[in-house]
Amino acid sequence: MKATALIAEDEPLLAQALHDELRAAWPELEVLAVVGDGRSAVQEALAQLPQVLFLDIRMPGLDGLGAAMELADSWPTTEAPMPQLVFVTAYDEYAVRAFDAQAIDYVRKPVQPERLRKTVARVQQALAAQRQAAPRLPAAPPELLEQTLAEWRRLIGAAGAPMPAASPQQQLKFIAASDAGGSTVHMVPVQDVLYFEAADKYVRVLTASQEYLIRTPLKQLLPQLDAEVFWQVHRAVVVKSDAVESVHRDEAGKLHLRLRGRQEKVAVSRLYAHLFRAM
Repeated sequence: MKATALIAEDEPLLAQALHDELRAAWPELEVLAVVGDGRSAVQEALAQLPQVLFLDIRMPGLDGLGAAMELADSWPTTEAPMPQLVFVTAYDEYAVRAFDAQAIDYVRKPVQPERLRKTVARVQQALAAQRQAAPRLPAAPPELLEQTLAEWRRLIGAAGAPMPAASPQQQLKFIAASDAGGSTVHMVPVQDVLYFEAADKYVRVLTASQEYLIRTPLKQLLPQLDAEVFWQVHRAVVVKSDAVESVHRDEAGKLHLRLRGRQEKVAVSRLYAHLFRAM
């Protein structure tokens, strides 16, 4: 089966090893590019529209998870179906079992030929099903797109090796956050927060009337919040669910939220659009 692929791996020797093993396991596969960081992976993938992505989970700058989430939101589905996604991981056996439990695809460092052949077979099967579902269309039909997005959500969740959620007794009640000037620390009740937004080295904490800053990364903050109250809607945004007043779709089909007490709109990633589908 002929197909095209992109490899994103920041260690040149490992990238070359993966390329060589792919050539042996899948001679018909054309590797369009090999890049060393997540930002380049996003740029090359959107430029060349490969059918398969091999993304290292940990890369400088934008990591593999972030690259996958950006591509899910930016992929031109009218031009080509979303690619099959394979993560390259050095995680321990616990994380690998999470991958297997989800029946999703990964390549363990260092590359093992037998495991890679298994991954290649899975990807080839998925591509064949994709072609059968939409043989004459340049983009997948909506139901196939949703299946792909659901698989990416499971994959990204497993690949992230998430920290265990805090018990109700351990969940944050207050957040120690600085004001814009950085001279004063405020104890902000979590119940007053409408949304969190990652921005550069900080996370913005927005209430109905104020904005504060914290240095705790969003991925470390999430497990300390009540998952039924705070929903991730974008790689960089978590909103308070009962603060959502309305959901709007723009001309490009992207969703935006209007929150009670705030004037700005909050973007929703394509990966999380299912949260706001009409019941």
